[in-house]
Amino acid sequence: MQNELLVGNQDTREELPEILMRIVSELHDVAYLIERVEPHLLELGGSKVLENPDSLKVLQGIDLAVQKARGLAEFVDTITATIPSDWMIDMTTALSLVKLADMQKALGAGLRHGHSQPLVKAAGDFDFF
Repeated sequence: MQNELLVGNQDTREELPEILMRIVSELHDVAYLIERVEPHLLELGGSKVLENPDSLKVLQGIDLAVQKARGLAEFVDTITATIPSDWMIDMTTALSLVKLADMQKALGAGLRHGHSQPLVKAAGDFDFF
């Protein structure tokens, strides 16, 4: 890949490694949010949840989703270290496709390790959409 291929509007271009690190941060957030679901399912279903094979498959699926999100984050983090910082891209179109405003902001310019999901929201908080 050559730097010339990564052109765009000069004003909206950003360093590719910075963008990828914001994606890493979002993937870690996704893993954390998924991981928080499992104890609540166990609490709601009680010990009988563990007796149902279908419920066990769902719980295993939750664990797998967490592992995959973290694995993708580590993969992107590792390859990002090999990308020259002078590789610049224009994220305007890609950002316009992100539907969650908080995630769009976290992935946008200026937030190295921002989080789109406030991880400390009080119980009962919710967003209308």
